Amino acid sequence: MIRVLLADDHTLVREGLKQLLAATADLRVEGEAANGDEALAQVKANDYDIAVVDLSMPGLAGIDLVKRIKLEKPRLRVLVLSMHGEQQYAARALRAGASGYLTKDAAADQLVVAIRKVASGCVHISEAAAAHLVASAAGDGPTHRRLSDREFEVFRLLVAGLGPTEIAEQLHLSVKT
Repeated sequence: MIRVLLADDHTLVREGLKQLLAATADLRVEGEAANGDEALAQVKANDYDIAVVDLSMPGLAGIDLVKRIKLEKPRLRVLVLSMHGEQQYAARALRAGASGYLTKDAAADQLVVAIRKVASGCVHISEAAAAHLVASAAGDGPTHRRLSDREFEVFRLLVAGLGPTEIAEQLHLSVKT
């Protein structure tokens, strides 16, 4: 039995994922979290085989959440399930310690396959993301891929229209930083 932690700030998404996974004999949702802080607390308090986490949640979120989970429980496998395209975040998530990346527009059976694959010790990304990672490693990637994870997060929030104060609040930083 694969023990799963679901971390997503949307209740409807968590409920849907729970129902989907309940229909599979070898997967059992044993924990839920509505934000990154809850997810980290669940990871500290329980033993899961895999954490399925959204990148965009209130509080501790994104790549920082993946890093913190891996610091707390290095052997815990992490599958990122996100609305953000693989081109933007897959490489960063994998560098942070995730073992897989899947977008929320994937088919339900792809999620089940990804969970099983990641829980068994393999890495799961799409063929398109794999090709993109190879191109990036060869130095053919765009300039914004050279930003640090924090710089990229600030850049993404700027593009989304947030101001310095809002960005500081969301990233738990001082405005002066």
